[in-house]
Amino acid sequence: MKIVVIDDYQNAFKTLKCYAKLSGHEVIVYTDTEKDPERLAERLKDADVVLLTQQRSAFPRAVIERLPKLKLIGQTGRAATHVDLAACTEKGIVVSAGGSGNPNATAEITWGLILSALRNLPYEVRRLKEGHWQSTLGIAIHGKTLGIYAFGKIGSIVAGVGKAFGTRVVCWGREGSTGRARAGGFEVAKSREEFFAEADILSLHLPLNKDTRGIVTRDDLARMKSTALIVNASRSGLIATGALVDALKAGRPGFAAVDVYDEEPVGANEPLIKMSNVTCTPHLGYVTRESYEEYYAVVVEDILAFAAGKPSHVLNPEALGKK
Repeated sequence: MKIVVIDDYQNAFKTLKCYAKLSGHEVIVYTDTEKDPERLAERLKDADVVLLTQQRSAFPRAVIERLPKLKLIGQTGRAATHVDLAACTEKGIVVSAGGSGNPNATAEITWGLILSALRNLPYEVRRLKEGHWQSTLGIAIHGKTLGIYAFGKIGSIVAGVGKAFGTRVVCWGREGSTGRARAGGFEVAKSREEFFAEADILSLHLPLNKDTRGIVTRDDLARMKSTALIVNASRSGLIATGALVDALKAGRPGFAAVDVYDEEPVGANEPLIKMSNVTCTPHLGYVTRESYEEYYAVVVEDILAFAAGKPSHVLNPEALGKK
């Protein structure tokens, strides 16, 4: 089969252990991102299999209908909301998505963002390279209130580290989330308003779906302290469109640290990367060798299972047998 891997920014796929298992197939890797549907379809026109990494590229009907040879889309992780499953099913294209990923990697980048923002690490590193010594006063974490929005796999790790650092950890979320937080010995805010108003550091750990899109509103942000830091290593769409930039300009919250954006890869027009009170990283949350080995290993096994006539982790079983 001809297998095309797209959006492999680091050109990492061929360095992974699982790559050797595809030795009997033709594998082509693209390290850049193509957003235009027509050009993306042209790139993939001869593919039997397309391998997608997370939600880096949307796969709408406009692309799917231009790929008559495509038989399988292999997706890292379980989230496939960026793929038009109905169009794939109509065309007999099987979509497989397995594996849950490694929550530790994103929890680690969350704390990297927090420490970088509060201790001015990017600025101090740059200043030292320029020949300067200490330039700023950092802000300590110990004794601060850490807000965790959604106590799931990642949020629970971030909360545990916050406890070890001596913060007061306060959680918020739906009933299941707050129930897990209480069971873990963590405090739950009395109200949503109190949660946003009292946090010195507030970290978002929700999945993005139709129920959570825009769940953090302009009013929520306006309640935050002028000294507070909001951290988003989950998905940009959790915050109402344009609300974070406007809130930071208004001074509530005073700071942000973000790893995710409305459009990725980020272009020159992204306002957050130009703001002095924002620490930005290029969606590095899950980007570790260990995570890549785990994510891609599942997809490779799905591809081999499909080739053997035993497809696994199929999201649209109705497509089976149509081609």
